[in-house]
Amino acid sequence: MFIIGIDPHKGSHHATVIDRDEQVLGEVRIRADRRQRDQLLAFAAPFTPRTWAVEGAAGLGLLLAQQLVAAGETVVDVPAKLAARVRVLDCESSDKTDSHDSRAAAIVGLHNKRLRMVGHEESWLVLRMLAKRHRDLIARRTQSVCRLHAVLCALVEGGVPKNLSAQRASSELRRIRSVDAVAVARREMAVELLAEVRRVDAELVALRKRITAAVAATATTVTDVYGVGPIVAAYLIGYSGDIDRFADAGHYARYNATAPLAASSGDHKRHRLNQKGNRQLNHALHLAAVTQISHATPGRDYYLRKLDEKKNPKEALRALKRRISNAVYRQLVNDARRS
Repeated sequence: MFIIGIDPHKGSHHATVIDRDEQVLGEVRIRADRRQRDQLLAFAAPFTPRTWAVEGAAGLGLLLAQQLVAAGETVVDVPAKLAARVRVLDCESSDKTDSHDSRAAAIVGLHNKRLRMVGHEESWLVLRMLAKRHRDLIARRTQSVCRLHAVLCALVEGGVPKNLSAQRASSELRRIRSVDAVAVARREMAVELLAEVRRVDAELVALRKRITAAVAATATTVTDVYGVGPIVAAYLIGYSGDIDRFADAGHYARYNATAPLAASSGDHKRHRLNQKGNRQLNHALHLAAVTQISHATPGRDYYLRKLDEKKNPKEALRALKRRISNAVYRQLVNDARRS
C-alpha cells in the first residue's frame, strides 16, 4: 500500500509518495491547470495499490479531489490541523514547506483510519455554499448599516436608533435639509449607503427562497427541532457535512464547540468554554437555543431548571446548546440512514 499526500494550492499542487514505513519514494510538483489530474495519475502509475491523502479536500483541494474520485481513485480528506501536528512533531524537520506539508498529509493518511473518505459531491455541499453566501451577505449588510448609522449621526440631532432599518433611514434622509457643502456630501454618501442596504436586502430575500427550496429538497427532519428553520437548517446540514464521520453525539458536540474542554490540573477538576470548533455550526445552534428560550418550549423549561441549579445565564444557555446539538445529531443521523 502506498499513500500519496497532496498539499494543494491555487497555482500548483505538491505530491509526495510514502510506503508503510513512511519512507519517501517520490515527489512531484505540478501546475494547477487542465492537465493536473492526468499528470498526477501518470506520476502515481508505478505505485499500486494507492490511496490519495489530500489536505483540505473540501477546500483548496476540492476540485482535484473530485477529479481523482471521478477517475476511480481512493481519496481521503486530511484536516489541516492533523497535518500541522505531524509536521511539528517530525523528528527530521518541522519546517513548513510544500514538500513537508504533502509528506505530513501522507503520514496522516497512513495512520489515521478515521479520515473521511471523499466521494462524489453531495447535496450538503449545495447548502454549505448557500449558507456561506448568506453569511457573506449578512456581513456586508451589517457593514453598510454601521457606516450609514455613523453618517446619519452626523446629520441628525440626537442621532438615530441602533437598530436602523432602511425605511427609518430613508425617512430621516427626507427630513434633512443640507446647508453647506459638507452636509451635502454627507447626505449623498448616506443615500449611496442606503442604496447598498436595500440592494443587499433584496439579495437576502431572493437567497432565502433558494435556501428554503434547497432544504425542502433534502427532505431533512432537522427542521423538526424547535428553532431550526430553513436558514439555520442550511447552516447545520451544510457545515456538518457527512454526519457519518462523527462516531457519536459527543464527537459532534466537540466539533461544533458545544462540548466544554477539560482544563484540569492535579486534583483540581474543571472544564472551560470551548472557543474552537466550527463557529458557523455553533452560531446556528445559538440561534436555535435563543429561539427556544423565547417561547414556551421544553428547551425553555430546561434553561430555567439550569438557572434554578445556580447556573448563570451564559452557563444555562451553553447547556441548552449542547442539548440541541444532541437533538440535531440524532436527526442528521436518521436522515443519513433514510437516504
